[in-house]
This record gives sequence, structure tokens and C-alpha cells, in this order.
Amino acid sequence: MSTATAYAATAPDAPLEKTTIERRELGPNDILIDVKFAGICHSDIHTARNEWGGTTYPVVPGHEIAGIVAEVGSDVTSRKVGDRVGVGCFVDSCGKCEACLDGDEQYCSKGVVQTYNSKTYEGEFTNGGYSTQIVVTENFVLGIPEGIELDVAAPLLCAGITLYSPLKHWNAGPGTKVAIVGMGGLGHVGVKIAHAMGAHVTVLSQTLSKEEDGKRLGADEYYATKDTSALKDLRGKFDLILNTVSVNLPMGDYLGLLARNGTLVELGVPEKPLELPAFNLLANRRSFAGSMVGGIAQTQEMLDFCAEHHIGAEIETIPAEKINEAYDRAVNSDVRYRFVIDASTF
Repeated sequence: MSTATAYAATAPDAPLEKTTIERRELGPNDILIDVKFAGICHSDIHTARNEWGGTTYPVVPGHEIAGIVAEVGSDVTSRKVGDRVGVGCFVDSCGKCEACLDGDEQYCSKGVVQTYNSKTYEGEFTNGGYSTQIVVTENFVLGIPEGIELDVAAPLLCAGITLYSPLKHWNAGPGTKVAIVGMGGLGHVGVKIAHAMGAHVTVLSQTLSKEEDGKRLGADEYYATKDTSALKDLRGKFDLILNTVSVNLPMGDYLGLLARNGTLVELGVPEKPLELPAFNLLANRRSFAGSMVGGIAQTQEMLDFCAEHHIGAEIETIPAEKINEAYDRAVNSDVRYRFVIDASTF
């Protein structure tokens, strides 16, 4: 066992506080990582504040982790000390079910072991990347290529793969028209990736306040959804819509924006069930789908793609002492576009 400095939440209404946690002894297939940067995902906030239910306290959040290999187990062959690496949303799966064998470990039928607030197959609870070190099984450690800095790479381990996976699955590329709903921590990365894939990219945001950013990052068009006439003008236009926001939108209106055989993919998690008018689905043979991050191989593919195209998240780096302030600011959309914790400040 080893100890690491971390920031943990102890109750839904308690601020995250500095603490010390135990990391498991390095096994033959394990890698010890010195965490350099940890992104703040909105899922961290939901979990720390038990807004989704099911949080086990104390909890150390963080599943957007970038760091350096400090030590490797005796049987590790894929990484060596000094390598630039990342850890995303999960750290283990059964490796035997159909989903795992297909490279979709996130859909493991036994239940994927998430990076934090998740019970391991041995019965322990995981603690995430808001810490100085983390121990992860070799097969769940990603390589961060040269050409992308660790700080801007960290959010790609969740935000990047959350957008890359559906863009790949639904074949975004030249000749396809993609709309991204929301220009936040997820949406801004999606604009960059979809643009690099060659798609025609439109941002649908509540207001035009981020239009300049959207165009700079690769959006071809940008519309304010408060302007209901804009949605009417866009009916039947898009092959693929990725909804990144976690609010209950009028889904009938958004389904109406799909072209024939188009698909709307839900990536956010609203508090209330979504209402889907049947006629809006039946028209033009539209589809409504969901997507949850991506498997390990695809996440590595995403990192390589982003390095090749010089894609990183737009970030504001903060010291650990400002985590609670950053949580409140993120809830109020007061960040462009992702907070990243400098782990050297733990």
C-alpha cells in the first residue's frame, strides 16, 4: 500500500477537502502514475454532491487524468517509467463478455469499474484523479502522444471520447452535416473533432455569446436556440445531432431538425425523463440514440487523432485550493471551457 494526497467530498453539502488516501500495492500488471493534471467534469460535481444518487463517501472524484508513469509491475510491457499517460472514465472490466471482446468495455455486461465511486471486483471502492498518484491496471492506461500537452489532453479522457465515439459510430465526415447542441465543456471539443473529421459543423447554443469562439474552433454555422425561428429554418437539415446539454429540451423540435435517416444522439443526463413525440421519430425515419464514452482502443485512437490534428481542450488551470470555487463556477457556466487542476498544488 502507498499513500497519496487527494481532495475528497465527505457529504453532499460538504466542500471537497484535502486528505490522504491509500493506493493499492503495485501488482504485476499495474502501473503507478504520478498525476500531473486532472480535469473537472460535470459528472464529478453530480457525484460529489450526490445529485444522481448512489455516492459512497468519502469520494475522490476525477476521471480526466494525465500524468507520468512512476513505476510499473513486473509483467507490464506496454508502458515504461517516464511515459506520458492518461486514465479515463473506467479502470477495469471483465474482459470476457461480448462487449469487452468487441472493444466496448464501457458496456461490460458484468459492470465496468469506474475510476471513482465504483466498487471493484474485489469489493473495494475506487478513488479518482484528484490526487497525487493513482494505480491502474496496464490495459486501462492510455498513451498520450507527443504533440499534445498533458494539461489540454486531460479533458479528452472524458469530454474528448464522449464526442469522438458517436462521431465515429455515425460516420461523421466529408459530406455529412453535424449539429452540436451546447457550446460547453463537451460541445467545444466536439466542434474541434467534427471539423477535423471534415464534417460541416453547426453549433446550436442558447445564445450567440460564444459564436466567435465557435467559429474559431471550427463551426461553419452558429445559431441561438432562443430564436425559435432559427429552429424552424433548420428543419430537416442535419444527418447527425449530438446533444451535450443535461437539461430537458423540447426534443420534438430537435428531432425535427434531422434529415431523412438522421440520428439524434443524447450525451447529457437530464434530471427528468425525456419526452419523445412519436410522430417526430416516424417522419423521415429518424433515430434517437445514446452513447457513453468509448472503449480503450477507441480512446487511444481518439488521443492519436487529436494529437495529429493538434486538438486539445480549451482550459483554465487552477490550483487544488480552488476546486470548490471551480465547482460553483462550472455550475454557473463560468468557464471557457474546462477547468483543469494542477496536481502539483496538492
